[in-house]
Amino acid sequence: MTFYSNKFKYHIQNIRSEGRYREFFNIKRLADDFPLAVDPVTGKKIVMWCINDYLGMSRHPAVLEASLAALNAHGVGSGGTRNIGGNNNHIVELEKDLADLHNKESALVFTSGYVANDTTLSTLAKIMPEIVFFSDELNHASIIAGICNSRGEKHIYNHLDYQHLEELLKSVDINRPKIIVFESAYSMDGLFSPIKEIIELAKKYNALTFIDEVHTVGLYGTGGAGIAEMLGYASQIDIIQGTLAKAYGTIGGYITGNSEIIDAVRLTAPGFIFTTSLPPIIAAAARASILYLKSSSTEREKHQEVVKSVKESFKKANINYFNNNSHIIPIIIGDPVKAREASAMLLNRFGIYVQHINFPTVPKGTERLRIIPTPGHTPIMIQELTNALIEVFNSLDIKYQPQAA
Repeated sequence: MTFYSNKFKYHIQNIRSEGRYREFFNIKRLADDFPLAVDPVTGKKIVMWCINDYLGMSRHPAVLEASLAALNAHGVGSGGTRNIGGNNNHIVELEKDLADLHNKESALVFTSGYVANDTTLSTLAKIMPEIVFFSDELNHASIIAGICNSRGEKHIYNHLDYQHLEELLKSVDINRPKIIVFESAYSMDGLFSPIKEIIELAKKYNALTFIDEVHTVGLYGTGGAGIAEMLGYASQIDIIQGTLAKAYGTIGGYITGNSEIIDAVRLTAPGFIFTTSLPPIIAAAARASILYLKSSSTEREKHQEVVKSVKESFKKANINYFNNNSHIIPIIIGDPVKAREASAMLLNRFGIYVQHINFPTVPKGTERLRIIPTPGHTPIMIQELTNALIEVFNSLDIKYQPQAA
């Protein structure tokens, strides 16, 4: 065992030496005081500036009420896979709501957004063994995993570069099945994909389109259907993938599309067939969140107001974040050690939690802090964050330069 222990120790030490060793920060979020949490060691309250519960829906009264009702009626677990005892009515209705949200014929729910991507993409190669994947170079790890697990032919196009994408499409027989896989908004830089141009290329070169909307569903578009819907292109996209774990405040992932695509994946995908289904308590909570945000724009509007206020505060203080049109506000540090130290200083000295992001989540040399505003962040919190960042950067001698999209 010593032989193997040394292997693991060596691997861990390499990560430490690169300054990217990660530790979990133990917190207790406060449902009645969003976006605050408590450090269970010190008992002190901290302000969360890095959570993906974008709208605070995890503690919304409608969501809590639905989940509690499902818990009391059905218990905690689902009891099995969808094919064997786990196909509860709440999931069936959730899939109908998701299909309606995206104006598609059908939907399929998975246990996470990661599983939705990985399983769907690898399964497409089982259904169409000759399929060729065209993927943006900065796509999610789950997309990369799905394409790699498919063992299919793949072409990686330069980030957001639809001209390079066309060059790659030209190189493949137009009669071969192919699919373009991209995200509506990229979570580390907050940039949007050129959706219109990608759709045009898909039509020109006989390709399917697969869009990952995990960081945009609930936040953009009519009823929260995402960027593609906001721009009027959702009907022209073949597969829309999303998550229930961010703006909707629960957990799970899904795909929507025409009934043939969804049914083919449902009948073929190992990551769906052999996985225990979401329990009724989660499916009911997700339904409540989706239905509420379809009818209420209050949270989305407030969210955008806070995002704008944070950016304006940073500009006024000459804190140079990566400029974009989204709700994601990255501050590039470019050094893994200083990024970690900045995060620790914000927490320990100011009670502000902003998790540093290092490789492999982002490329080496682009280590960063990523600010995630929510409707619950107040003007006082924004000013305190701004002041704290200035003091931390000065203390650590962080030389940050203006970053432009």
